[in-house]
Amino acid sequence: MFNLGFIINPFAGIGGKVGLKGSDGQDIRAEAFARGAKPQAVERARVALKPLVPYREHIHMLTASGDMGENLLRDMGFSFEVVHQSEAPSSSDDTIRAAQIMTGLADNEKQIEVLMFAGGDGTARNIFEAVDGMVPVLGIPAGVKIHSGVYAVTPHAAGLVIEKMINQELVSLLETSVMDIDEEAFRKGVVRAKQYGEMQVPAEHRYVQATKSGGKEVEELVLQDIADYIIENMEDDYYYLIGSGSTCAFVMESLGLENTLLGIDCVHQGAVIESDMTESDILKLLKEHPKRVKVIITVIGGQGHIIGRGNQQLSSEVLSFLTKDDITIIATKTKLKELEGRPLIVDSDNPRVNQHFAGVIKVITGYQDFVLYPVGIEQ
Repeated sequence: MFNLGFIINPFAGIGGKVGLKGSDGQDIRAEAFARGAKPQAVERARVALKPLVPYREHIHMLTASGDMGENLLRDMGFSFEVVHQSEAPSSSDDTIRAAQIMTGLADNEKQIEVLMFAGGDGTARNIFEAVDGMVPVLGIPAGVKIHSGVYAVTPHAAGLVIEKMINQELVSLLETSVMDIDEEAFRKGVVRAKQYGEMQVPAEHRYVQATKSGGKEVEELVLQDIADYIIENMEDDYYYLIGSGSTCAFVMESLGLENTLLGIDCVHQGAVIESDMTESDILKLLKEHPKRVKVIITVIGGQGHIIGRGNQQLSSEVLSFLTKDDITIIATKTKLKELEGRPLIVDSDNPRVNQHFAGVIKVITGYQDFVLYPVGIEQ
């Protein structure tokens, strides 16, 4: 039997679609629910477990009660043991305690080969605090903030890594960084990241993400070329959703407009008509102006994500209104080169929608300068 630890932070990611840029703390969770947020971590964990369904007879899971793992594993027919009864609602203390039991820190007996968990950077910090390097870990990306290198590039990719281990295929173990940012500063448009330590991760080049590369682009002339091209081709009939990140911010600065560095703003006829939009704001715009909405987004440096990292407002429901032609990707060639050939990634909350955007997409890399770049993970 392959003994696998399995923990879900059921609140991970609830702040993303409603524009809260995180989910740490009870006050933020309450605000997220007040804005109509719906939990998504359990469903992302379900996607990660699907590749493992054919191996159910060979896997035994240790998990926590309720939505922290028990309910999903029962629903999917896995063999499991509940080793920790979580509070209702669960907290970071439940994550830490469950991980300590699974990794043997509670009774000096290691019980699992790998600890698989669904969450964001805050959850990764909890796991780091708990496991003390006792076992390899693998994160299922479900949070708003995913800067740490302990996460698979998508939920499905996490399942593929575990499948390789079950089949005893060669999988390297790497020490990767646990990162997190100051959420309060993040909400004010400041990225203040800190490394908290390192954990061992079963790594497969295509499936496990790099630690996010941050910092202001130094290629300002290239960024200006990109911005000039975007602005020159904006049409008065369209509404432009300008995404998060410093590359998109450069476009807004070139337009002479205030922008939400870590959110999504709508520009129409040279003016911001709505700032820091939520998923529901965007859906309303799409329904009011069908086929008149364009999206401008950039690439997460070092990771390659274009959807699903810091822009969960662009949900699968939003994407269902859009085609590839409605989405403009902007990035410098340096940023693309840092990916070392890895594809761009769409990681919304619906794998079928993600697949719709797979293939090749045009990336604007300068003034009338483009490259064709692959989107999706090789299976």
